[in-house]
Amino acid sequence: MTITQPRPDAEHRGGDTSIRPFTVEFPQADLDDLRRRIRDTRWPERETVADSSQGVQLAVVQELAKHWEGYDWRGMEARLNGLPQFVTEIDGLDIHFIHVRSTHEDALPMIVTHGWPGSIIEQLKIVGPLTDPTAHGASAADAFHLVIPSLPGHGFSGKPEQTGWDPIRIARAWIELMRRLGYDRYVAQGGDWGNAVTEQMALLTPPGLVGIHTNMPATVPDSIQAALTNGDPPPADLSPEERGAWDQLAFFYAHGLGYAQEMANRPQTLYSIADSPVGLAAWMLDHDARSYDLIARVFAGASEGLTPADVLDNVTLYWLTNTAVSSARLYWESKLAFFAPKGVTLPVAVSVFPDEIYAAPRSWTTQAYPNLIHFNRLDRGGHFAAWEQPELFAQEMRAAFRSLR
Repeated sequence: MTITQPRPDAEHRGGDTSIRPFTVEFPQADLDDLRRRIRDTRWPERETVADSSQGVQLAVVQELAKHWEGYDWRGMEARLNGLPQFVTEIDGLDIHFIHVRSTHEDALPMIVTHGWPGSIIEQLKIVGPLTDPTAHGASAADAFHLVIPSLPGHGFSGKPEQTGWDPIRIARAWIELMRRLGYDRYVAQGGDWGNAVTEQMALLTPPGLVGIHTNMPATVPDSIQAALTNGDPPPADLSPEERGAWDQLAFFYAHGLGYAQEMANRPQTLYSIADSPVGLAAWMLDHDARSYDLIARVFAGASEGLTPADVLDNVTLYWLTNTAVSSARLYWESKLAFFAPKGVTLPVAVSVFPDEIYAAPRSWTTQAYPNLIHFNRLDRGGHFAAWEQPELFAQEMRAAFRSLR
């Protein structure tokens, strides 16, 4: 990996705030080593059940490994290097980001934040539709300038060497990034950890931030969270929409939280996923049941919102940057209740994708966000919405922020 126009060490130590161009180029030896490690994987026996109840199935991961041996990372490098990429030091840490300005003069600046196990690769498909809407069947009035940063410890951003980089500190860094880029009026978007950071930006109420959008809202009422935590039965007065959200959350807490609990408690223990690419891939696939099912279908030959190459692009980025453990530490750092309302009073837009961890009901959403300016339930899409359904996602961004232009 190389950075063009590197700064001198003395300037680095002095707290340089310059914005430096960034280029991705991993040595061929790194790619050869990856291929060797995939080829030399020591496989366990097959699971003893006919479904994924014991975890990521052997056949799925072996099919992924077969694709990975013939996969060409250089294509992704070319895509990344075809976009304006930069690095700037904020609060002592290098922050990497993509910054694409629209040619339309009145475009609305927007900072978009990924989550785990995502990356900036999640957002690549929406860059064109949002920055150049007239080339994608939309109006110039819906154009955005896009800022897409890599979370600390993820991708090409720096890896924190001290504690404290939680979503609140990241939110402050993002506010500084937008100020440094000269944006005095902008919006913010995120899902997963991206939502946690985006909501914290809203709570800090910086002068330039006029509204946020989330595709993974934090809306679960305290009474519902307490009942789920205690293993109580669902309240009898839940609407059908609320009962659906309850069922999704109950399933996730019972069957899908293992990865989060390990990373929140013992992230440094995960040496195996820093040493084995197949181990890393399996860990990343086991995020939520619907995303896993989609990816399993993709590697079985189905045509879905993602392709095998999409999945491998993202896993390979984590592998080559050696960010399996550094990214996991965000779970250890954060003390926020993930799905609990935070008291955001800025304008909020919400898009509900049906295959998300839970589909937020309108009733919970209006309580959580008193200044709700947009709410829409989509008919398809899941946790990685911009990556899986970029056309729908772009349409949602245009609708979500139209009233704030």
